Amino acid sequence: MFSQIGPMEIILVLVIALLVLGPKRLPEAGRSLGNGFREFKDSVTGAAKDDQATELQQASQTAATATERETV
Repeated sequence: MFSQIGPMEIILVLVIALLVLGPKRLPEAGRSLGNGFREFKDSVTGAAKDDQATELQQASQTAATATERETV
């Protein structure tokens, strides 16, 4: 289905986006689109920044506890 999309078609889509949105709003639209994709990916995979921070904190606490046991 998408095997016919080449560089010319991509350039055409970018030119149309530039004409519709304008040079000032195009970066903002791209940024919000990227953030939307990132949030979607995180919700599908179940990964969250808070979960990763919690795992790192737990790992550092475990390492600190292990070093305390070695010194005693």
